[in-house]
Amino acid sequence: MTNKVWFQSGVAIIMTLIIIFMVTKVDYVFKPFITIFATIALPLLLAAVLYYITIPIQEFLERHKSPRWLSIIASLLIIVIVVTVLSISVIPIVSEQVHNLVTRAPLLQREATNVVNQLMAQRDRLPFEVNIEEITDKIVNFGSTIFTGIISNAFKIIMNTVSVAISLVLVPFFYIFMLKDHERLVPMITMPFTGRLKLFLLDALKDIDLTLRAFIQGQMLVSSILCIILYIGYLAIGLDYALLLAIFALFMNVVPFVGPWVAFLPAGILALIQDPMMFVWVSLITLGAQQLESHVITPNVMGNRLQMHPLTVITIVLAAGNIAGFIGILVAIPTYAVIKSIIQNIWRYRRDLSDTFTSDVPEKRIIK
Repeated sequence: MTNKVWFQSGVAIIMTLIIIFMVTKVDYVFKPFITIFATIALPLLLAAVLYYITIPIQEFLERHKSPRWLSIIASLLIIVIVVTVLSISVIPIVSEQVHNLVTRAPLLQREATNVVNQLMAQRDRLPFEVNIEEITDKIVNFGSTIFTGIISNAFKIIMNTVSVAISLVLVPFFYIFMLKDHERLVPMITMPFTGRLKLFLLDALKDIDLTLRAFIQGQMLVSSILCIILYIGYLAIGLDYALLLAIFALFMNVVPFVGPWVAFLPAGILALIQDPMMFVWVSLITLGAQQLESHVITPNVMGNRLQMHPLTVITIVLAAGNIAGFIGILVAIPTYAVIKSIIQNIWRYRRDLSDTFTSDVPEKRIIK
């Protein structure tokens, strides 16, 4: 019985749960390490995103005999150029639109109230009963709660912003070291191990790298293309704050399946306030862009590398949002993809799980 896969898997799960339970009982021992990890987590994450975005540039240059130092400088120079161009061309327009949106906020609120009153006046003609007053009260109470929370925690928010800004200083250092020594990371991790365990770790780390590369590069490219499509569409129909809404859609589209529809909400509300017919056009543009992204852009850019069912994505995003808020939503899908890659590698070695950790294989089969 001890040689059965189900028995070995059960023992492994039980041992893992026991270890987790014991760790929670001596959490004070790990608090310094948790604090250190929390400090470097954000800059490390941002540096990793920059690394996966620019690594194709470095690989292209090095394939054409460029030295490592030159490829690093070229990658940094491209980032500086992109940031400079955006600062000159896009940021002033976005700042102006944000200023106009804040200035017009009272007027937009009055117009939104007029729209609600018109809907309430026409509710008897609807084929179903809608309690618009109750819905409106819930929306107002929700907005008031958020506003009150922001005001009451203003000092804490400012301090957190300063802390994040200070930690962002670490991003360039992490990014440069990733470009310089990324080939040494896997050998360094697998150095203490030998045999089938080393082979298992090499396969797992390779799959994790490919998964993160596919997700970050693919999702950023898809989001950028969708942002351009939405901006052109919003601009063509004369929607106010077109660039601001398109950029918001770019960041929201990082979350597959769910993000695009979250991005539609502010666009739809502003369109409805501007002109009811504008809402129809925004809906058509958003629907067309989503169909184009789902059936043409994403399959050709990302393929089926991640192989995630939409229901799985929605469940993960909702759970991550309740656990860790907006940051949890952003990292939920890549974290799930990494865990899935690890489990797939474990499943691949399931038939001889004990040999994976004990037996040896010829060193020539292990890729250095």
